[in-house]
Amino acid sequence: MLIRFICLLLSFMQVLSFKVVSIGKSQAIGVNKYKEYQTFEGFGTSSAWWSQNIEDEKLAREIARLLYDKETGLGLKTYRFNVGAGEADREDSRIVYPSRQTHSFYYYNEETKQWEYDFTRDENAVRMMDFALEYGAEEIILFCNSPHYSMCANGHASGGFEKKENNLPEENYQAFVDYLLTIADHFVEEGYPIKAISPINEPQWDWGGDWVSQEDCHYDVEQCVKLLELFATTMKARGCKYELRMPESGELSEPYYDYIDKVLESEILRDYCSYYSGHSYWMDFRIPEKTATGNKFKEQYPGIKLEMSEWCELPLTLDNNSIDSGIYMANVIIQDLKYLGAVSWCSWTAVNGDGLMDIDNGNLKLFNRYNAYMHFSRFIKPGAVRIDTMNNKEDTQIESVAFKDGDSIILVLVNNAGDSQKIEFSGMSGKYEMYLSDATHNCEKYQTGSMLLSHEMPPRSIETIIVR
Repeated sequence: MLIRFICLLLSFMQVLSFKVVSIGKSQAIGVNKYKEYQTFEGFGTSSAWWSQNIEDEKLAREIARLLYDKETGLGLKTYRFNVGAGEADREDSRIVYPSRQTHSFYYYNEETKQWEYDFTRDENAVRMMDFALEYGAEEIILFCNSPHYSMCANGHASGGFEKKENNLPEENYQAFVDYLLTIADHFVEEGYPIKAISPINEPQWDWGGDWVSQEDCHYDVEQCVKLLELFATTMKARGCKYELRMPESGELSEPYYDYIDKVLESEILRDYCSYYSGHSYWMDFRIPEKTATGNKFKEQYPGIKLEMSEWCELPLTLDNNSIDSGIYMANVIIQDLKYLGAVSWCSWTAVNGDGLMDIDNGNLKLFNRYNAYMHFSRFIKPGAVRIDTMNNKEDTQIESVAFKDGDSIILVLVNNAGDSQKIEFSGMSGKYEMYLSDATHNCEKYQTGSMLLSHEMPPRSIETIIVR
């Protein structure tokens, strides 16, 4: 009781000091380490649709280092491995982009006239996963965009011939479950740290029709629940050592709450699963909607953790090499952590025109989004707890998020304004390091010392401040 009273008193003093610190045109940014939110679990990225196309081993190693090394790279935790549905194994694939056609471990053996598994297939993608683990990845999530094409109603893993047509017949649900669990069990037996499987991707979209761009499959809400329940009951019966992720929703706003509610109304899924996965597309800067969804999970489903498993700028309009691109991504990460309450965050995709880097004439080129991501992934570690940040300026152009990790506080700031902003800090004391990205800096350490009382934040910039 005494400890709780002391914490409340300290919290009140933090807020009081925050309210009186503003002077003139400066704005006060306060950190209240006694007001806690979600415990963070880690950052990551996806292997689709690039890992299978990296032939050069040296290049693959360099990509893995840049993404997963904790000292010289982003220090990511999670590697999301795309379990291909086999469109690259067939000559009549309907997918218009060859790079999005994937190989599968499951194939038809012409000699035995049977469907079999061969884990030497998709070797480039598996090698990339090996390098990611070698350089520091701690967990693997196996995700599917579609069931294998042999299980689909029309024989294609790119959606039905008609839009919004469920392409997995119910009589093949168990075959899909057995297929994905066989693959997951294989990698577990090989010693891979398989954290979870994620069998359903963006079920609400109208995949299929006359023009198809990728492997994927539409599911109505009821079909989505029934398939996930079959995964859960089968995995429970088999004693699987990895988790099941509930559907990776293509959008998390109110028009698509039916997928959230119907899935989480299932006692089978609520009892077996602890994570709901969502993609942050189409909600950029829509803070009221993100706040509403975050509150929905906290109030209605407090036992379910929300993870943000996929985001890139859609449509891609900003110059990849400009600070504007990095600032855009940094804002989205903060919004997802702060308003959605996400316990993890993964980018889509690592190596691509809309990713963190790309390959130009055999050489890697880092985009500004890579530097922006580093402001979070290098410094906010698994186990850090998000804490409250406050700004006394209602029309502020500074976005902020803060975490505490032991005795350290990590504060990330984004200045969206075209001019510098004067800041006065409260709630932080001790030694600090400050890292900057702007038009001329790329997540570079540029200030250290005793924690500042005030600071001039450069225009169009991202800062990470670590206070110990």
